[in-house]
Amino acid sequence: MDATPDFPRPPRVPVFNMPAVVTASVGLMVLIHAVRVLLLPDSWDITVLVDLALVPARWTAALDPDRGADILRAAAEAQGGFLEVEARKAFAAYILAEPGAMPWTFATYALLHGSWTHVLLNGVWLAAFGTPVARRCGAWRYGAIALVSTVAGAALHVALDPLSTVPLIGASAGVSGLMAAAVRFAFQPPDGPVAPGTPPWQRPVATRLQTIPELLRNRAATVFLVIWLVTNLLFGIMAVPFGISESAVAWDAHLGGFVAGFLALPLLDRLGRR
Repeated sequence: MDATPDFPRPPRVPVFNMPAVVTASVGLMVLIHAVRVLLLPDSWDITVLVDLALVPARWTAALDPDRGADILRAAAEAQGGFLEVEARKAFAAYILAEPGAMPWTFATYALLHGSWTHVLLNGVWLAAFGTPVARRCGAWRYGAIALVSTVAGAALHVALDPLSTVPLIGASAGVSGLMAAAVRFAFQPPDGPVAPGTPPWQRPVATRLQTIPELLRNRAATVFLVIWLVTNLLFGIMAVPFGISESAVAWDAHLGGFVAGFLALPLLDRLGRR
């Protein structure tokens, strides 16, 4: 006879401990890049890039046609090898020959990435910071914060570099916005007592958001904000010279997305609670 006590079966732990909307977001990013890399011919992939990436000079040419000469001059003076500069000049001429703002590119650029490393880095950060936002806000407000941050990042990038013919791609602006939204409540003490040994990801979050002065008095939140701002600026300046990235990092898009997410969360949080 077996005298081993019949213990209850432990609960099943999910493989991905993330809200469904975050899992779907990461999966969509990976799927789109896999299709581009593994299935699309190069000519089709170039068409996708031209039609969905954000090109600041395209907006400048559409809104102010008189700046065509400035766009061509900026493309000719851009740093790079001979073939790269010639390609930029040809692309600038193409933009001026068929001007069009393509407003959807303010959002669709976030669906494209330059490499598997680019996809995986954004996916990891999206999983880390999108998860608490989705758990607090729900799927549609999570999506709204990501979209607003994506558009705001693109807008600031166009405003600061209006003559650039380099396509802007990547979900980093939207991820930065979700990161900023998570900062608004992730460093607050939880409401009510917490049982000893409770993992951080299972602790209840505070119901009331801290005001900006309260947040700035929160040492952990302030340290995180300073580290993010400094590293974002340094990475944008040093990525190409030190070989970290083959192309310039759009630090301004990250900053625009971060500020938008930081400001959007309180508005959407109150709207959802009403």
